[in-house]
Amino acid sequence: MSGAKLFAGVGLACLAAVGAALASQHVYGMQPCPWCVLQRVIFLAIAVACGLGLLWRSASRRAIAAGLGLLLALSGIAAALWQHFQAAASASCNLTLADRIVSGWLGLDSLWPDVFSARASCADAAVNLLGVPYDFWSLALFVIVALTLLRALRPPASR
Repeated sequence: MSGAKLFAGVGLACLAAVGAALASQHVYGMQPCPWCVLQRVIFLAIAVACGLGLLWRSASRRAIAAGLGLLLALSGIAAALWQHFQAAASASCNLTLADRIVSGWLGLDSLWPDVFSARASCADAAVNLLGVPYDFWSLALFVIVALTLLRALRPPASR
């Protein structure tokens, strides 16, 4: 698979994940916690990195875009695991690292509150889809994205 197809596929998958999260929130009333919102931000940042990978034509710049996307995917894996194993077990996840990043450092909750405003605690946001917690669906996609971008970093096979 070509680098362009990898970047396009990963970028679209990340945008679809955010779309699914927004549909869950606005159609089905599943309100996000700070860690859910942080994962949205990470998915969008990966999509931007993939967009750069599509725009940049040189192999070195595409490697930079893939590396950036890979680092973001790894941070997404960490965020999803932290949400499931730590934050969901606490009574409140306000003023956590996720809350400080989204609300404090980036200020996204005030810029676009319908997308980036945390409206539930982590314990309340623990929802299942087909018996699998949402954070594990997110984790699975972050792992797939990381493996795909790792593939994009490999040198092309010699002919």
